[in-house]
Amino acid sequence: MMFASLFQSGCVATDSLLAYVPFKTPINALHDWWYLLLIPLAFGIALTYKALRVYDLRAIWSQTLLMTVQIVVAMIGLAVALAIFVLVVIPRLPVQ
Repeated sequence: MMFASLFQSGCVATDSLLAYVPFKTPINALHDWWYLLLIPLAFGIALTYKALRVYDLRAIWSQTLLMTVQIVVAMIGLAVALAIFVLVVIPRLPVQ
């Protein structure tokens, strides 16, 4: 009875008592640093790809690091190109 009256009066936040619900209450652990997750993602993709493609496994780490750098630089380049397109090119298009 006591808990029911607390819920009805609004004294208890119901979201904090419920379990984690995906897409409704996101986990904000890395919210400010989400873009840094590109580095381990690129490393994992490069390592998986190179593990299947390299003939000599002594060269796997150097080739994996090279491909990781290539992926990260390509993503940064795409982000800059998209930002320039959105902030410079699109505003200059004529409006009909």
